[in-house]
Amino acid sequence: MLTVLGPTRSVCGGMTRRDAIRAMGTGLLGTSFSTLLAAEAAGAVDRPRAKSVMFLFLFGGPSQLETFDLKPDAPAEIRGPFRPIASRTPGLLVSEHLPKLAQRSDKFCVVRTVHHPHNDHNACHYIQTGHPLPPAPRGAAGVDATDRDWPAISSVVEYLDRASGPRDFPSSFYVPNRLGFIDGYDRPGQYAGWLGTSYNPLATVIRKRDAKDNPYFRDCTDDELDFRLRGLEPQPGMTLDRLDRRLSLRDQFDDARRHLGRTAAVQKFDEVSRRALALLTSENVRQAFDVRLERDALRDRYGRHLFGQSALLGRRLIEAGARFVTVLWDGPGVFSWDSHKSLTSSMKDHLLPGFDQALSALLDDMSDRGLLDETLVVCLGEMGRTPKFQNRGGADGRDHWSYCY
Repeated sequence: MLTVLGPTRSVCGGMTRRDAIRAMGTGLLGTSFSTLLAAEAAGAVDRPRAKSVMFLFLFGGPSQLETFDLKPDAPAEIRGPFRPIASRTPGLLVSEHLPKLAQRSDKFCVVRTVHHPHNDHNACHYIQTGHPLPPAPRGAAGVDATDRDWPAISSVVEYLDRASGPRDFPSSFYVPNRLGFIDGYDRPGQYAGWLGTSYNPLATVIRKRDAKDNPYFRDCTDDELDFRLRGLEPQPGMTLDRLDRRLSLRDQFDDARRHLGRTAAVQKFDEVSRRALALLTSENVRQAFDVRLERDALRDRYGRHLFGQSALLGRRLIEAGARFVTVLWDGPGVFSWDSHKSLTSSMKDHLLPGFDQALSALLDDMSDRGLLDETLVVCLGEMGRTPKFQNRGGADGRDHWSYCY
């Protein structure tokens, strides 16, 4: 049974949780790296079990006070509109609109002490890279990604996996679309940055929606949920025979080109070409992206909305061999986690029900398949919301708050 510890509750040996965090701040658990290696060799430190990561990114900044850190005894301007309910974990209260997750709290741990100093949406760089956003020209809105950015953790995984040898399945993916696809921005933190574009996570693409619509929660048809890799969408009339003929022609050009020498540019081109071809012709990749192969009953449990089916796709990719899958919720307008206004209705009617359904189904599904034992499932936004109802959008909303969420 997992227990959520408050900031001053004692842990093993009488040390408080705050003391433990402070000790970690002075070094890696207050010890040198050589000491840690010696402890590992002696069997004193457990080796991590996780072989892969699924990162559920609720972009916009979900309110901690309406989800997992309710304050029922606080004044009205702090405690918010929802009542808390008990979970399976003693002492852990969650929102009344998360009943499925409340019954599965033994499968997750709530961390209430996340914080950083970047109190705007560019914190998506910090969250995905572990580094502050470096200075660079970022367009009129100041949010564009650049090649000076730090690489996303998923890109680092892709880089290290490829360096260790050939793989028959890509390591990192971004589904159902790039961050910012909905609002037209190219947000930082989701790319390989200075590591090089060839290490960008592979992103799927969906049909773009009207800003008044809510593709992440409303029911979607299978036609709308036809996940395709960006840049690898099949072109009209391009059959496998025609692709083979094109490859033959390309090989002839390659033979004629070899006398030019093996420059770095040529080598990079060959690497990208081989990777694109492998993705185009891989039966394993093609089947992993087809969520229609799953039982209808399971798809219903995840929810026939974009976030639910994207979470199901994420599980399929992990099962097929992916090592880092980012599943994004980046809804438009009042359906966004950026709840400056209409917080009560958007949370109650859209955000929390869809999130509760999808994440609870994912935890059950991965547990049933034995994947939860070796997959680190991480769910958070780039920041939280203000303790008080203070905002720029209306009386029913909370502003950005990255200082403790």
